[in-house]
Amino acid sequence: MKIIILTMVGFFLLASCEGQKEHTAPAVHDRDSASMMISYGVNTLISDSGVIKYRIVTERWEVNTVRNPSRWIFEKGLFFEQFDEKFHVQSYIQCDTAYYYDQKKLWELRSRVSILTKDGLRFTSQQLFWDQASHELYSNVPSHLVTPDRTLEGTYFRSDERMTRYFVSNSRGSFEKTDIAGKGDTITSAPDTVKAAIRPQVTPQRRTAVR
Repeated sequence: MKIIILTMVGFFLLASCEGQKEHTAPAVHDRDSASMMISYGVNTLISDSGVIKYRIVTERWEVNTVRNPSRWIFEKGLFFEQFDEKFHVQSYIQCDTAYYYDQKKLWELRSRVSILTKDGLRFTSQQLFWDQASHELYSNVPSHLVTPDRTLEGTYFRSDERMTRYFVSNSRGSFEKTDIAGKGDTITSAPDTVKAAIRPQVTPQRRTAVR
């Protein structure tokens, strides 16, 4: 009788063990969420070819090399300074969000993008791309450009990275009187290449009565 009872107990224990399932989470195969680095409260200098060219100030800096394409992510805002070879500040750049695609050497700046150069040129837009490979800045959304001489607005903007030669299309803006009444056509020769149709001034003449 004891042998039968022990056999039945062993049978039920074996059945209960076979019916149990291990509760484990599935393996994570999506590596896009795994960043190589996340830093907070960043104020650092960045060099290019051994020369210090940039300063980055941001609340949060994320480096993700497994996304395609790989990128640096600044989702808490970015303040950016650019230096020349003598460590003089060339421009300030500020925006709410920024992405740097390191393999392409391409910056994408988003939301309240603002640039101020040493020559007093101020640029604002909601999006701006900076291609470091071709040394160009460009935007395909409405942009606002203010220089010491003029104010321009347009839906397309392209410039060299120092913003000394720039192009604005579909633009409207205000110009100083000297731009219109000067000796040369300074509008057609200006580096922003904004064109304006100017009518020659007509001097009214008094008619002579015919008798």
